[in-house]
Amino acid sequence: MALSKSGYIKAVAVHMKTSLGRPMENAKEIVRQVKQYEAKNPDLIVFGELSISGYSCGDLFLQSFMDEQCRMAITYLCDNLPQSDTLIAVGAPLRKDGMLFNTALIFKGNELLGIVPKTFVPNYKEFYEKRWFAGADQRFSDTISYDEIFYDEGASLNGERTFPFTPNLIIEGRNGMRLACEICEDLWVNIPPSSFHASAGANVIANLSASNDVVTKPEYRRDLVRMQSGTNMCAYVYCSSGSGESTTDLIFSGHNIIAANGTILADSNKEATEALIDLERINNDRIKNNSISYAAARYSQMASNGKGYVRLHTQTSSVAHWPESLNPYPFVPSEAERAGRCKEIMRLQATGLAERLTKIGIRKCVIGVSGGLDSTLALLVIKEAYDMLGWPLTDIIGITMPGFGTTDLTKTNSWKLMEQLGITIRMINITDACLQHFEDIGHKRDSYDVTYENTQARERTQILMDIANKEGGIVVGTGDMSELALGWCTYNGDHMSMYAVNVSVPKTLVKYLVRAYAELHPAVHDTLESICDTIISPELLPPDAEGNIAQSTEATIGKYDLHDFFLYHFVRNGFTKEKIQKLAEIAFAQKNVTKEEIRSTLDNFFRRFYAQQFKRSCLPDGPKVGTVSLSPRGDWRMPSDAKNPY
Repeated sequence: MALSKSGYIKAVAVHMKTSLGRPMENAKEIVRQVKQYEAKNPDLIVFGELSISGYSCGDLFLQSFMDEQCRMAITYLCDNLPQSDTLIAVGAPLRKDGMLFNTALIFKGNELLGIVPKTFVPNYKEFYEKRWFAGADQRFSDTISYDEIFYDEGASLNGERTFPFTPNLIIEGRNGMRLACEICEDLWVNIPPSSFHASAGANVIANLSASNDVVTKPEYRRDLVRMQSGTNMCAYVYCSSGSGESTTDLIFSGHNIIAANGTILADSNKEATEALIDLERINNDRIKNNSISYAAARYSQMASNGKGYVRLHTQTSSVAHWPESLNPYPFVPSEAERAGRCKEIMRLQATGLAERLTKIGIRKCVIGVSGGLDSTLALLVIKEAYDMLGWPLTDIIGITMPGFGTTDLTKTNSWKLMEQLGITIRMINITDACLQHFEDIGHKRDSYDVTYENTQARERTQILMDIANKEGGIVVGTGDMSELALGWCTYNGDHMSMYAVNVSVPKTLVKYLVRAYAELHPAVHDTLESICDTIISPELLPPDAEGNIAQSTEATIGKYDLHDFFLYHFVRNGFTKEKIQKLAEIAFAQKNVTKEEIRSTLDNFFRRFYAQQFKRSCLPDGPKVGTVSLSPRGDWRMPSDAKNPY
């Protein structure tokens, strides 16, 4: 089944109040819970381990009446669950071949599809499951008959008489979901079955669990689920039993966790926990990472003992789920983590530069300081690199190069910052050199076109390169990743340097990095805050009559908030233009951004992104510090003459 238009599925984990040892009561509660969520159109509902009987029944599992009652309850589910395309996972003890198995039954609506027996049956510390249950590897067959599951002929089963009975079961559900299951302890072993399931193509894992709580165990459990979803590039829906289980010796507080790609999406002890899971992102990540496909080829036969996987393809209709809200700043760390993450990012940038300088045996850096955000961040990174190396800051040569568009504000801020940092300062006015160049090439000095602007950018780069040669240093580039994505730089002008420290830092993050630095360094705090508050501009056109900046970058190309959102979801997640637009409308709904502004800015993003690849194809070296990079030698290899499909 193909992905829905949105690429999302809705998953719900339900740890209902268990009626211990009363399967029919539990079956009725399962039906009630499923009907309660029916209106939300979930793609997957997962209940806890042995949810039909209760987990803590002890020796009651071995009684004939328990077997009879459980089979009656399963029959009841088939007769009373609503018909739908929702996959539902419930737990039950089932007898087969003279053994008792702890199983997960998978339904599509009221239709039983297959049964997954628990692989690893714990028998240590507080767990004594082997007293009652056999493990999946002890089964004699990969199928189970109607008579071994149901109490009578009353269940509506569309004529099915046998069902898959294997842990190696992958069910293709709605909206591109490929579901596999494991049960509680299966996750806690060194190589969980879900690792093999993911290698075999499953992109969603359901875990029906009954995990007791002791001090610190919830945190450990949360990390297990998160990391299993991350290492296997999948979604993981974990549901642990809670209320109603016996408290004779243990406490089952109920813990629901939904994770995807190493991120916890939802985590609670509420009766029900739900989340939207972006399967398109998961699938795209898997395609990018070929190691998982290699693992599939290497381990799939091992995982299934040479028998292969049973794959069930269900007939379903697609439903588009969209999140109610979305982070409009995907590159910016959350507020709780921001200070630490910003410090770490700058450390990575500084480490890259420090390593480069020591390897090439050069101790001087030359940088153009404009009073804008990008050059400010680059200068701070150089300063941190020199502090790492124990080198004098006077070996940093900061050059401010006022021109036709330079304002007093930016000129003052750049000079103050360099003074406060204690670096070597030079000022070289480029006006006369540019006017001479206009005369040489026959360009009118009042023709404010691309030649007028690019002449200034290339003159500044020439000055920086020549001084670097003269001083025996390197030019450190200041341009950021957002500018590279849009081509908002002059080819062989500010586009070029000898090492570019901001090359993988997007514009929306630059401001947060500078502000985080300001909070930690009072001596430069006020200057950095003033720089952060300055309008983003290349300052290539003359100021207005009051001497203020007349050229706004965002007024020309659109808001960087939007461009960075587009960049993240296009390059990082591989989403279509249509999906990115819909997600942007959701993310910026409270940001006073109209749908028309989003549409026009997105059009501009794709037009520029494709047309400007030639600038990215010859980028200077620079460090990758996040999950997105446009380096032609690493993460982004695109032909320069590719046509914009939008």
